[in-house]
Amino acid sequence: MALPRIQSEVSAPSGEQPSAVDPTRTEILSEEDAQAAAELFKMLGEPGRIKILHALSKEERCVHDLAAHVGMGQSAVSHQLRLLRNARLVKYRKEGKMAWYSLDDEHVFSLLSQGIEHISHR
Repeated sequence: MALPRIQSEVSAPSGEQPSAVDPTRTEILSEEDAQAAAELFKMLGEPGRIKILHALSKEERCVHDLAAHVGMGQSAVSHQLRLLRNARLVKYRKEGKMAWYSLDDEHVFSLLSQGIEHISHR
């Protein structure tokens, strides 16, 4: 899910840097976009889903492989994958009777990578 950029409007005399507390500067994030961002981060707030996303950041996997890799039951993994699909964080493709899961796009990989990098700098 791509979030829109925050729109900034700055009114400063030519050649001057606007102050961070300048009352003429406004940053706007709509309520709808704020809610969408909160829902996205809520989806990332469950450790099992993070493990699944991390496993999928390495390679495409089926439910059976994911369950073994992350140490969860297949039904629990299937449930989490459904939530992640609905949030457009993962996608799948069918090959016969098998469903292969992967990250939805590069944004998901970047978001996950940045989060993991952030916690490693404690």
